[in-house]
Amino acid sequence: MLDLRPSSAAEPLGVEEVIGCLRQRWRATYDLQLVVRRGRLYLHVMWAYLEQQSFPMDENSYRDHLAEVLDVVNRLGLAGEVRNWLLTTRDKPRLGKALSLQLQVEGPEAESLLKEFLV
Repeated sequence: MLDLRPSSAAEPLGVEEVIGCLRQRWRATYDLQLVVRRGRLYLHVMWAYLEQQSFPMDENSYRDHLAEVLDVVNRLGLAGEVRNWLLTTRDKPRLGKALSLQLQVEGPEAESLLKEFLV
């Protein structure tokens, strides 16, 4: 079980923690994507997962990709928000329908990260 005491809410999210959470919640290691739409940043839990034969990444590539997504989340200071959402959302990714969390991004760091995604 993940530790959700207030002191851990601000701790950076790690690859192992997120993989454990995904497997515990949905028994599958779903793909996470960051998407920018109309100047807003969203975290999507996609319907494709590592355990599928047709999944386009091997485990090492998946872990690298997840580390990149989590780096952005952590740099924006949103680890606690994402952690809480992953643990409490009542929805489940379904074929063709990703789960979506709008990330509240503010300040110069956020603007520069958004620009990176728009390039």
